[in-house]
Amino acid sequence: MLDLGIVLTYFAAIFMVAISGRVSKDSTIEEYFLSSRNLRWPSIALSSIATNINGYQFLGMMGSAYLFGLAQASLEINAVQGILMAAFIFVPLFLREKVITVTQYIQKRLGKTVGLFYSIANLLIFSTITLGAALFWGAYAADLVFDEYLSVISADRITRISVLIIGLGIFSAIYTYLGGLNAVVKTDIIQFSILLTGGFVVLFVAIHNLGGWRELYVKTPQLMHLYLPADHPTLPWTHMFGLFLLNINYWCANQTIMQRSLAAKSLRHAQIGLMTGGVMKYVMAVLIVVPGIALYGILGENGLSEPDMAFPYLVKNYLPVGVKGIILCALFASLMSTVDSTFNSLATLFSIDIYKGYINTTATDRQVVKAGKNTILVALFTGILMGLVLLYVKFKNPEAAFTHTLNELRYYINCGIVVLICTAAFMVTPHRRATLLGFLSTIPLHLIIIHYYPEMNYFVRAFWVIFIALLFVVLFSAKNGFRGIKELIQYDSLTILKMGGVLLLSLILTHVVFA
Repeated sequence: MLDLGIVLTYFAAIFMVAISGRVSKDSTIEEYFLSSRNLRWPSIALSSIATNINGYQFLGMMGSAYLFGLAQASLEINAVQGILMAAFIFVPLFLREKVITVTQYIQKRLGKTVGLFYSIANLLIFSTITLGAALFWGAYAADLVFDEYLSVISADRITRISVLIIGLGIFSAIYTYLGGLNAVVKTDIIQFSILLTGGFVVLFVAIHNLGGWRELYVKTPQLMHLYLPADHPTLPWTHMFGLFLLNINYWCANQTIMQRSLAAKSLRHAQIGLMTGGVMKYVMAVLIVVPGIALYGILGENGLSEPDMAFPYLVKNYLPVGVKGIILCALFASLMSTVDSTFNSLATLFSIDIYKGYINTTATDRQVVKAGKNTILVALFTGILMGLVLLYVKFKNPEAAFTHTLNELRYYINCGIVVLICTAAFMVTPHRRATLLGFLSTIPLHLIIIHYYPEMNYFVRAFWVIFIALLFVVLFSAKNGFRGIKELIQYDSLTILKMGGVLLLSLILTHVVFA
């Protein structure tokens, strides 16, 4: 009953905070979608990282850490590279143009046609794979860990997870619909606090049962390396080349993440917020990866038959009543912070890029906001539908590694987006038609490489796809040259630049120390 009370208190608190941030029916576009461009750096940092973390990190990534060790942290740690590029290159460009969506910047640099392709691609991905995967993984993880608590919903597991997918999707949609970005950010701050609390609890419990931090190097020394051999099937060290470029998509050209920075009170707040988020990524790497390594040290070689059971095993076997309720809240928070941000970004992209850009070019602010709210309702349906489809796939074939399949599906589009945003930002006068062809070529390039090199790691494949497509675009645009370093890197003050340098140095040292 104590755990149930904690969870009910959590939902009540989230709803009350969200309602307190509710905007009026006559709110302006910037008030609803960008919180009146008044976000300060703590809100930007906490909300961005809360959006980034979802149930899969706790379930899948901790399980991967159980198998592959510290190498799994590469995906969290190297996010710092993308965050620094966002802070010092892309966000200054976006804020200078006062855009509401990333699409608007791409349109200014590459034309309306290319911008439309970008917007449609993101709308399709966000409304299906992103929403569906977040809802599925959050509900699936919650049921896997707390099936005895959630059995009050139904004795049938598929029914329980379906109810969670639908219920959590509706709950997140309601407060996003009512409050826009303001409600999303306010609730994300609470959700991230709960995420952090739950993460530290699991971490310290795992380390305590292992026998202390030193035991990581005594009992699991083989897992304490950031690099794995180039022929490793899942996480070869060469994956970082592809990850470097894909981080540009996620942290620099992803409306879901960028929306907080676009809503910043000033460039200073945006840059400090992003860099603070970069520091938090180190923390999240520890919270997600180290417990998996510790559990391997606790159980030994004959431990879990299924790595994805690492997180559930720790919670079920080592946490007392009451603390489990906090962890359940953390799982719900990881789901909802991703889902509400995706709803808000979908509303922004459709209402600004499509509705006002093509359907009703003379629309008032009230009409645009209404179109955005209607988009949330449609996205709720598509997201729940995709979540249920993923649930069906998972239970039809429990061994299916469709997480990697989903990543590959995303990368078919995301690789093209990297080509667009790099061309728009780095070229002096991009060749628009060549850029569009480069964007479209990424799909056939994927298929060609898969055909001839089916065993190639998908991060490595993404690198070659982006590299070839960008090279094609550059050949048509190179005569106009690239922007210089001084023009590309912008900062609010010398202190901000020094902070960025320290963060970059920390990333380099992390790779050196844990190589």
